[in-house]
Amino acid sequence: MLFNSYEFIFAYLPIVFIGYFLLNRFKFYNSAKIWMALASLFFYAYEDTRYLPLILGSIAFNYLVGRGLSHINSDGVNHKGRWLLILGVVGDVGLLAYYKYADFFIENYNGLLSQDVSLLHIALPLGISFFTFTQLAYLVDAYRGKVKEYNIANYVLFVTFFPHLIAGPILHHKEMMPQFDDPDGKRVRADNISRGIFIFCIGLFKKVVIADLLAPIATAGFDSGQSLHFVEAWTTSLAYTGQLYFDFSAYSDMAIGLGLMFNIKLPINFNSPYKGTSIKDFWARWHMTLSRFLKDYIYIPLGGNRKGTTRTYVNLFLTFLIGGFWHGAGWTFIIWGAMHGAAQVVQRLWQLTGIKMNKYVGWFITFNFVNIAWVFFRAEHWSDGVRILKGMFGMSGVVIPPDLLTAGLPIVVVSLLIAFFAKNSIQLTENFKPTLGRAVFAGAIFVISLLYFNQISEFLYFNF
Repeated sequence: MLFNSYEFIFAYLPIVFIGYFLLNRFKFYNSAKIWMALASLFFYAYEDTRYLPLILGSIAFNYLVGRGLSHINSDGVNHKGRWLLILGVVGDVGLLAYYKYADFFIENYNGLLSQDVSLLHIALPLGISFFTFTQLAYLVDAYRGKVKEYNIANYVLFVTFFPHLIAGPILHHKEMMPQFDDPDGKRVRADNISRGIFIFCIGLFKKVVIADLLAPIATAGFDSGQSLHFVEAWTTSLAYTGQLYFDFSAYSDMAIGLGLMFNIKLPINFNSPYKGTSIKDFWARWHMTLSRFLKDYIYIPLGGNRKGTTRTYVNLFLTFLIGGFWHGAGWTFIIWGAMHGAAQVVQRLWQLTGIKMNKYVGWFITFNFVNIAWVFFRAEHWSDGVRILKGMFGMSGVVIPPDLLTAGLPIVVVSLLIAFFAKNSIQLTENFKPTLGRAVFAGAIFVISLLYFNQISEFLYFNF
């Protein structure tokens, strides 16, 4: 089910909301959690029930492993649990590898060894990358003695809570489950509802008005297969850069808004990343919960910066390479991850010179690097990315299209100006108080968004 659909907004959400708070009102607290967990599973299986057994199996496996780790490490880290943790990690990574990467490995095996092994053509289950990473973090935290969960209903709710299930943010058990047990969170709170609706409406507008308006512009250039002139290539790349930002930040906004309606504060996932003045600053603002996961569960276990300068650079590069591959089963994602890993190393080397870069120059370099890297993130094949880049660097000719005003460039420019200069949703809701002006604003963008519902589209990160 999509957040940007009539059935979600006008049927599913009101029913789940009323049921959850009615159960809490009559002090059926555990039943309220079960209601929410079942509603979240319904949300997941609404479009396709085929993968409901998969997520249930994954939840059962990780719950049992996590419970075992909690018992073993009840008095602190016990290295007897190491093999149980390894079992859990191998199980999760194996599941992800099979469904997401099997055909990629087969294709490369066939190409490298001139074989003809048939592809499996496995459909990617919705949200598998996100619910797998969420549970991997839980297992590691259980091994470290940071979390315990012996209630299966609680664990199902932790994994499946519908606002974050399909595309994040990536959650930690210790930051989420105590909120469901907070007595103050079991009652309807007008302050959280008003703030949640306000953020949700902003996210809805970002998705259906801005991101979906940019989508056909980007698609026309990337999927044409033809050489693009300078202006066409830049319009194409910038359109996707804008589309991806407004699409994914929209989902995160809507998730945060929905969480607040149920008195649950989900972690912030975006903080105006295109305002970043360095590649490090960009990653401190973009997909922040993924950055946290990569740091805590990949970079630091690899050794972080504790084993010398060269090893630090290698660990940085590997972390972003893995992060790139997590996004998708293709060499273009690996290239994208390698580019960002190399950029992190270059920034570290620049800092060693002691030369302080002007923040505007830093922003210009960072944004253009990010935009160029997104080309490979979006491209189906290496050749598609090269084709776009050739156009961007004028190698396919510099021609001003006669239909410039209808070619999508003005829409792209306006959208990016919003990303560069407008306050983000978190800034707009700092010290939030319901006012007539905010109500009118939220109502206006909600109505405008509804007018664009004639063509409902999935969120881009559903594919990752």
